[in-house]
Amino acid sequence: MNSKELEDRLINFAVSIIDLSNEIPMTKAGNHLSGQLIRSGTSPALNYGEAQSAESRKDFIHKMKIVLKELRESLVCLKILHRSNLYISEDKLNRIINECDELISIFVKSIETAEKNANRIIK
Repeated sequence: MNSKELEDRLINFAVSIIDLSNEIPMTKAGNHLSGQLIRSGTSPALNYGEAQSAESRKDFIHKMKIVLKELRESLVCLKILHRSNLYISEDKLNRIINECDELISIFVKSIETAEKNANRIIK
């Protein structure tokens, strides 16, 4: 997968997070979690855009780790929504959880590769 395709996946993930957030009931918990989910779920696409313009390899790795951190935060929030039944469509929620899991796996591997390549240059 190239960087453009990955960026598109992250943008699609952000859009699905926004759509899901608009369906969460407007309760105290629902408002809190939907706000948190919008912040953490849209952040990966934005931070990935920053990573593409990183000033150094170290800066690139740092920004990629921020993407991963935000994806993991989103996953936990999605699991809380699932367990508390604060969703309309379980199928939609499960699709978003699966996509988040896949994105996390992609970024774990990408960061590992970038760190290995950085260590080879240093040695």
